[in-house]
Amino acid sequence: MNRKLLLMLSIFLVLALALAACAPQTSDPEAAVQEAVEAVQEAAEEMAPTVEAAVEEIAPTVEAAVEEVVEEATAEAVACCMGLTADCLACTEGVEVEEYCANNPETAGCEEFAPAVEEEAMESSGAIVAAESCDYGGKILSIEALDDLTVQFNLCKSDPAFLAKIAFTPFGIQPAEYIAETGGTGALLEKPIGTGAYMVGEWVRGDSIIFKRFADYWGEPAIAETAVLRWNAEGAARLLELQAGTVDEITNVSPDDFASVEDDPNLQLLPIANPNILYVGFTNTFEPFNDVAVRQAIAMGIDRQRIVDNFYAPGSEVASHFTPCSIPNGCAGDAWYEYDPEAAKQMLADAGYPDGFETTIYYRDVFRTYLPEPGLVAVDIQSQLAEIGITATVEVMESGAFIDESTSGRLNGIHLLGWGADYPHITNFLDFHFGADNPQFGEAHPEIYENLLEASTIADVATAEPYYVAANNAIKELVPMIPIVHGVAANAAKADLQGVQQRPFGAAVFSLLDNGTDTIVYMQNAEPISLYCADETDGESLRPCQQVVETLYDYELDSGDVRPALATSCEANEDATVFVCNLREGVTFHDGSAFDAGDVVASWAAGIDASSPYHTGNTGSFDYYSYLWDGLMNSGE
Repeated sequence: MNRKLLLMLSIFLVLALALAACAPQTSDPEAAVQEAVEAVQEAAEEMAPTVEAAVEEIAPTVEAAVEEVVEEATAEAVACCMGLTADCLACTEGVEVEEYCANNPETAGCEEFAPAVEEEAMESSGAIVAAESCDYGGKILSIEALDDLTVQFNLCKSDPAFLAKIAFTPFGIQPAEYIAETGGTGALLEKPIGTGAYMVGEWVRGDSIIFKRFADYWGEPAIAETAVLRWNAEGAARLLELQAGTVDEITNVSPDDFASVEDDPNLQLLPIANPNILYVGFTNTFEPFNDVAVRQAIAMGIDRQRIVDNFYAPGSEVASHFTPCSIPNGCAGDAWYEYDPEAAKQMLADAGYPDGFETTIYYRDVFRTYLPEPGLVAVDIQSQLAEIGITATVEVMESGAFIDESTSGRLNGIHLLGWGADYPHITNFLDFHFGADNPQFGEAHPEIYENLLEASTIADVATAEPYYVAANNAIKELVPMIPIVHGVAANAAKADLQGVQQRPFGAAVFSLLDNGTDTIVYMQNAEPISLYCADETDGESLRPCQQVVETLYDYELDSGDVRPALATSCEANEDATVFVCNLREGVTFHDGSAFDAGDVVASWAAGIDASSPYHTGNTGSFDYYSYLWDGLMNSGE
């Protein structure tokens, strides 16, 4: 049958259907059908010449279109089969493409049907965060996942403290997917997902954080099913709770209470040998602290021994240097200025302030090892400054706001702050505070930070000493701050509490504490600021983070020596510029996902890569990433 006849029949059929639809309704179906047929025949006879003419006219166009479609389809089919692609081969076997690819995964076109686990493995092994070059000034060039369980850190310069640094809590690992899901903030600040022995159950704002034992922990499980972290700013109030038996351990016993704890048979005093420093800070972008002579005058006008004698426990000592002498090279160089109020007044007069000036002393009311009586010390310094002609008001700030404002260099006045060692190396004290990128004290001093940069690449203590002598002497001359005291501190616990620790570095490990029940209660000085510790520096935040989120290495319980944690080893090349870390197998996050190299890269990228969409955090400062690694990569500066 030719195409013209088909077209004509099609037209007549459409016409028949139309006439049937439009025909009058009748109760006799057969009669209705007969009437429709007769109507179609009559219409067909009348319209036949017209329809035939129309068919003759459009036939060539229709035939050409059909031939074009057939040719294109044939060409596509030939091309497909010549390329041996999955869709064509599946068609020839009479199966669905997905089914064909399941049995022939290497066939071209099967990539989209690859199993999800293989996609994740590919993403993990290819994960990388990198700077364009080492020209940005930081220590880390790139971090890359070599495979699921291997991560390589490529450094721009040698770092002998590398393992001690990566053991620090802010460099903990969380799931890459969770970081992306939260955008690097939001829920991440409230409920971190880690691999630790405890996971966050609930944070009751203003009251407590409740931790629950993680059943699938890769190491020794937590002894108590539940751990509760509470806080109180008053040392006396914390001690009363311990004496009443409502808590198992407290931090920072007030110096005046040491003796009463030691004399109580129901309690035990736990001295902690954590190196620390209290200092008086200035920001040199504000007058009159932009004048080094003013800063030097204040340094000579504060009686530091008086502060130690009145407010600190026995064993505390006046600071001769910013870094405690127990840290190698900490006390290299000249000792600090002696107390000389007359010389201080003369220096102020010579600087143009014969009658002194007005300023503000800022502090936060949080008991710390380096500052056990914040308000009393602030008032004592206020009275000492008055003796050399400086009128100071005292202003207490909320803890989080104080940390943010002071460390960002936005306080116009004097601030009281301190530091407890995070790892046993001088870089933890000097590089953090006096590095080129730290705005806390205003404009940084190259006389200090250039020596620190050079020294930080030298592993041998004696070889590095001349650089630390120069740096410490420059700190004394330029007075970006005034070191006051290295304090002695102690925690206290119930006498029958087992598993207590007196760690010089790192917080107490809750999972080791045993009071014979399913719940242990620990009380610290203040509420955490947030629980995303990649972007926190406060000890009250770092302590709870450490129970939940783990790092590649950890510190021994009784020293600053490091030991493997989420990594089983990190091997360095000869000049300590490349570290290859082998990760622990079979580790699971609290959300049930598997720990791998991609999570390491993602966690570090959120902190150290300023261009990352997840570089958000709480304040966005990521201070430890910036200062301990000499700057953030891809910052655009």
